[in-house]
Order: sequence, then structure tokens, then C-alpha cells
Amino acid sequence: MPTIALTSNLAWNPLDRLQAFQLVLVSTCRSISPTNTILQRKCQPKLLSSKFRLHCQLKTEEMQIRKCSPFLESLFLSSDGVVASREWKTVPDIWRSSAEKFGDRVALVDPYHDPPSTMTYKQLEQDILDFSEGLRVIGVKPAEKLAFFADNSCRWLVADQGIMATGAINVVRGSRSSVEELLQIYNHSESVALVVDNPEFFNRIAETLCSQAAVRFVILVWGDKSCCTSEVLEGLPVYNYKDIIALGRESRMCLLDSHDARQHYIYEAISSDDVATIMYTSGTTGNPKGVMLTHKNLLHQINNLWDIVPAEPGDRFLSMLPTWHAYERASEYFIFTYGIELVYTTVKYLKEDLRRYQPNYLVSVPLVLETLYNGIQKQISTSSTARKLVALFFIKISLTYMDVKRIYEGKCLTKSQKQCSFLVAAFDWLWARTISLILWPLHMLAKKLVYNKIQTAIGISKAGISGGGSLPSHVDRFFEAIDVKVQNGYGLTESSPVAVCRIPSCNVLGSVGHPIRHTEIRVVDFETGDVLPPGSKGIVEIKGPQVMKGYYKNESATKNALNEGGWLNTGDIGWIAPSHSLGRSRRCGGMVVLEGRAKDTIVLSTGENVEPSELEEAAMRSSLIQQIVVIGQDQRRLGAIIVPNKDEILATGKMSIIGADSSELSKENMTALLREELRKWTSQCSFHIGPILVIDEPFTVNFSHFDTHSQIFLI
Repeated sequence: MPTIALTSNLAWNPLDRLQAFQLVLVSTCRSISPTNTILQRKCQPKLLSSKFRLHCQLKTEEMQIRKCSPFLESLFLSSDGVVASREWKTVPDIWRSSAEKFGDRVALVDPYHDPPSTMTYKQLEQDILDFSEGLRVIGVKPAEKLAFFADNSCRWLVADQGIMATGAINVVRGSRSSVEELLQIYNHSESVALVVDNPEFFNRIAETLCSQAAVRFVILVWGDKSCCTSEVLEGLPVYNYKDIIALGRESRMCLLDSHDARQHYIYEAISSDDVATIMYTSGTTGNPKGVMLTHKNLLHQINNLWDIVPAEPGDRFLSMLPTWHAYERASEYFIFTYGIELVYTTVKYLKEDLRRYQPNYLVSVPLVLETLYNGIQKQISTSSTARKLVALFFIKISLTYMDVKRIYEGKCLTKSQKQCSFLVAAFDWLWARTISLILWPLHMLAKKLVYNKIQTAIGISKAGISGGGSLPSHVDRFFEAIDVKVQNGYGLTESSPVAVCRIPSCNVLGSVGHPIRHTEIRVVDFETGDVLPPGSKGIVEIKGPQVMKGYYKNESATKNALNEGGWLNTGDIGWIAPSHSLGRSRRCGGMVVLEGRAKDTIVLSTGENVEPSELEEAAMRSSLIQQIVVIGQDQRRLGAIIVPNKDEILATGKMSIIGADSSELSKENMTALLREELRKWTSQCSFHIGPILVIDEPFTVNFSHFDTHSQIFLI
């Protein structure tokens, strides 16, 4: 350490000496160097006869940089000379606004964890602040990655936002992923520590991860530390949720009460362009990739989803999708800015919770809506003959009513750019309007006698928002007929995820709606990349503030997915509806229609291109088919792999399919029955399916980990 000697040969009296000493002490100061260090002067007077000599030692001490969400923790930034703003710059900023507006209103209900939890908006904000500070206390630094492997819960949300509020980056995945996959994600993302769901899950992955990865510490979101495997914990700090909250609360109280305590840190605002999370996905092509989403990406969703879901304070949402998936995650961030109540549920409790909580909205994937549809159909088919006939009659009337209603409202999709004449449009409108007026009384009677009971059972009073896959048209039409609004949307993890969605005022079936605000959609040629006119089929591309920063440590994949103009190649095939001022399609201009994945296109040996989704969707209308995959690449004709619905096959009463000496289904007869069903339901398709393979085990659904055996009976 350098030493500075201040010497005086003057003869000072004791008072002068004391004043000089005090002056030196008062002048003890600090200055910030370009390397963020503090210079402290430690001084001690020495009396030599009547001479006063002061030695000052210069000590260099490194300052710690803390990053904060500009609005959520504006107090600390203001004290460090940074001008605070009420504008949201990061995702965690939303919690201060929500706490101020909706403080004592219930934000979260989590009935199926131990302990069951209910949190108000104020409590949620405080827990997020405490958790983020607790992470700082145990040494988490800005831009470090924390592997966050856990499932849907109120504590997931607190931990997720707590990590973001420190400026760190969470790398998310669910607990049902394989150990090998989690290890790959942990190492590829360069994570430094683990945040996991519970001790049971940690024990399953501990040996592999702790032996093949560098883990600084472990945090348990739920459960007791004592339940963790002791063999792998030697020298590895383990904290539970309450530990982090307690550490954070104590530290925050100290910082808020003591100005001196805050002087040990340099406070900087997290930038909107900083990466908030890394989400691993298959991407647009190839192996799993780490999608880097910034705060700006996610804030675009928060600021622009209200057009799709006009939520109001007090509305109730039922959450059952994995929160580590972009769709559920962005939806939750958005709805909490409007004072809603979110109830966590699972597939197991969905039927019960739909009745119990009567949610206004359900954010779901097509599989959920298909399950609801199948449950309703099963209940109708098992009713008495009279009730069954009445229900089927009314449903058929309502389907017809909605079809003609769509015509006079101008909500029928078309690829044609040619517009009909005024006289033709007027006659068409008059015809559709007349038919709808005739059918309207029967439709209203059906609502009173049949549909109200279904609506009470499924509880969705405002809308079900579907995304994450193709919604079968027969499911879409059925819910429209019974007056349960379903809004279909589209996006990718790479677009944070929502890019397009149907809105309540223009809910056109068959489409995924218009682009949301500040988002551009175009369709380009498969081979040349030239932009195609409306009505032409090609590859869908997206541009907007929600498009990812890129794939983590994968520049080549980023360049393949994002071109120089910032357009994201989705790999999906679709077209944009032409604009018409008259006729059946006058309200459809600019709507996006999807027709499958480019990589799913089957090319037969004859050179013909087949989109399997058309056939698969048609086949799934049969109650005897549980799952189907159309195959045939490079073959002369198409085939299919089918998982049968054995319960429905038995319920048909066709006893010939049962073996003479066994209660098991005869494979040969069942195959013949399924082939007959395929012919029936796919007869109107462009291509036909030849040979089929019947298998017993359902396909694995990785996206949502739903149990395909689960049945939901609603009425």
C-alpha cells in the first residue's frame, strides 16, 4: 500500500492539533476510479515533541456493482445519482406498478402445493424483492446464468422474477425432462448454480449434475433441505425458498435503514436490451437451441396482449400450462398488470377446478380444448336416447346458424384476390341474414336447454386462448356453436412468443388472426425468398420488437433463422388473406392462415407434395382414433400410424371385433374398422391414406407433458 506523509514543523498547541486531526478525519473520502475501486484514507496522528506529523495510508477496496430493475428498485438507483423513471424498462418493473394499483387484491392461488398459498399483489412484490436480494447476498452477480428446473407454482413466479431483478439470467426447464437433457442445458448455458423444484427432483438429478457440472449452490423452491441426498452435498451449499427470502429481507432492511450500508455498492439500471432468460427449444430447425429473450422482447408482449385478452381487475385465469414455456410465461406477466387472480391447477384437477373457480379465461393448447371437446361428446353419447337426439339436433342447428352468420358478417376466408360485384355481395348477405334469422330462435333455445349446462361445466365465461399448435377446425366450430369463445393464436419461442392472434371483435375461424401491434408478417417463396402477394402460400416470416436476440453460442443457427433485415424464418407454411371491401371476406384482409410446417411436408416418389396436417385433422374427427401420424416420404403412396381409442371402439357395439376366446380386441378386425373410419372422414381430402399400422402405446407429447390417457367428463 502507498503511504503519504504530511509533516509540519510548526509548534501547534493541543487544540490546534485536535482541530487538525478532526480536519483530516473529515477529509477521509472515497473516489471512484475507472476500474470501480474506492480509495480510503486511514489516518493516525503521531506527536513528535512539539511537532505534528500525520501519516495517511491509502487502501484500495473493490466496489461491488449491483444491477436493479429501474422502476422496481428506483430508490437505490436514485440514491446513486441515477434518474429514476416510472416507465417499465425490465419485466420486474411491472410488480411495483401492480402493487401500487392492486395492493391487497388476491394475485395468486396455489392450492396443490404444501403449504397451499394465496398471495396479494403487495405480498408478491415484497417476496420478489426479498428473493432477489437474497440471491445477491449468496453471491449471484449480474449476467450470471442460473439453471431453473421447476414446475408451475406461485414460488416459480417469485423465483423467476427474483432472478431477473438481480440482472442475472434464468435458464428454464421443467422437472419431467430427462437428466441427460438437463445436464446438456446446464453445461451449454454455462449456468453457475441450480434452482430446482423439490428435494425428490434434486435427488434424481443430483449425482449426474453434481459430478459432471460445476454447481456453486442449490436452491429448493419447495420442500425441506434435510430430504436431499447427503452423499452429493459435501461442500455444496443448499438453501430453501424461505432461506433466500429471510436473507433478502434482512439485507434489504439494513440497506433501507442505513445510508452507509448502501455506500458499499454501485447501483446500475438493468437495460431493456439485456438478456432476461434463455429458453431451450428445437428452434426453427435442428437440435435444441438456447433462445435468448431480452426484457424488451417480453415487455412487448406485456404491453400489447390486451387487444387479444381485454382483462379487467378481478378476472380469474386458470393456469395449467408449464410456466417455463414462453406462451404461458408471457401470458402470466401480461395479466398481472391488470389486477387479475391466477389459480394454478393441473391436468388431474382441471375438471374439478373449472367447475370450482369458473375462470373467465383459460390459456391453453389445442390438446386441452380437444380433451374438453371429447369429454362433452362422450357425455352426450352416453346420455339417454332422447337427450342425445335433442343435443345432437340443437348442435347441428347451431353449427349451421354460425356458418351463415359468418357469411353475412364477412368472416369467411378466401385465397382469391378477385372481389365479387356489389349485387352478388348484397344478395349473398340477404340470403345469409334471412337463414340466420330463421335459425336464431332455435339456437337461443339450445343455449337455454343444453349449452348453459356445458358452459357451467367448463366455466370459461370470456374466452379460451389457444396456442402452441394447430387447433382442429371441428373443435373450433363446435365451441363457436355452443357460444364458448375460442381465440386461436400463433407464435414461437423465438418471438416471445405471440406474433398473431384472433381478437374478440374479429374472431375468424380457420385463421390465427391479425398480427399484434408493432409486428409485421410476410410470406416468402420456398426457394427464392421473394415476398409473395396475399393469397399465395409460402414460408411465414415475422419481424417485430418481440423477435429474439439470437441463439446462445450458436451464430450459424442465428444467421439461418434471422436475416439481415431482422425477419425471423418460422419454418411454417401459410398465407395472408387478401383484402376485400365487399362480400363474405370483407373483414378477413391481412389475417394469417397456417397450413403446416415446411419440414413436415411429405414428398411422394411421384413428386407430389402432401401437407399431412389436412389428413390428420380430418381423421381426428373420428372418435375411434386417439392419435394419428401420416407418413410416406419418398414412397408411392401415403400410410399412417394410428393409436386407437379402444374404449370408444368397444362402445360402438360392433362385437365382431372381439376375439372369440378373449375379451381383447382383435387386431385384424380393429385395423379394418379404423381403415373404414379413415375412408369416411378423409374422403374430401386431396390425398388418401393407404396402409395403416395400429399401435397400442400413445405418442409422447413433449410440449406440455399431458397424460394422453387422461379423460375429462364435463356434464
